[in-house]
Amino acid sequence: MSDLSPAPTQTPVNVFNCTQCGGLLHPDEGQIFLTCPYCSSTVYLDKTQVVFHWYLAPTFDEAKARAALARWMAGNQTVKDLDKKARLLSSAFQYFPLWYFKHQAANGKESILMEPAAAISVSEVRNIKLPAGDLRKYDSTLDADSQPPSVPLDAVTKWLEERQVPGKEIAERALVHIPMYQFKYAYNNQEYLAVVEAGTGGVFANIFPAKAEMPYQVIGGLTALIFLCISTFPVIGALSGYPEGILIGTALYLVLALLAAPVLFALALWIAAKV
Repeated sequence: MSDLSPAPTQTPVNVFNCTQCGGLLHPDEGQIFLTCPYCSSTVYLDKTQVVFHWYLAPTFDEAKARAALARWMAGNQTVKDLDKKARLLSSAFQYFPLWYFKHQAANGKESILMEPAAAISVSEVRNIKLPAGDLRKYDSTLDADSQPPSVPLDAVTKWLEERQVPGKEIAERALVHIPMYQFKYAYNNQEYLAVVEAGTGGVFANIFPAKAEMPYQVIGGLTALIFLCISTFPVIGALSGYPEGILIGTALYLVLALLAAPVLFALALWIAAKV
């Protein structure tokens, strides 16, 4: 006798559930960005995973981004007068993709982790701090200025596990497109890249013309050596065997310290002005 029982139904492989409302999503072949027809959530499809898809609205135009870059160049991290001596080569705007993870640690502490979702030479962008409540649903009108993700979510999840962040402690995953201006500039015949995050104006760079540390190390070591030497005078006075020896040694220490302090301070200011 032939088996006339109906064949078991199978869920089509191209059907996914919305992470917000659970509604069935039917993306077209190759489609990775879509909007849920039931709750209007924007989602990103990464193989069999569905995650929220957000973007951060820019508040900086190119002029403001250049001003933020100039302030960073004039700061304490970079060589003196970098903002005046650097030559801007090019600028480009795009929405860059980052993986967003809400980490709920075993001790109850919550933190936000960011990882690049595409290749970029400035890995410091993972330190971007997203303003709370400023994320918006991704709009397809941004596609022309957006870089699609090329780093799979599974790969990033494995990286987090290697950094002792287990998947069970990830309370939320999302893809976020961040507005960025990428500035290339030249200094001393070398080219550098800096990124200005156009939501808050934060500047990020892996390699840049930094202040030389050696002059500061020299003045710091010299100061320590001088005060170490003159601090021995009270000890020498106490060991001299004379009743007034410690008083003379202490007085000598105070006089020399008062004379050395302004000289060393002035030298430190001169180095800070030159380096």
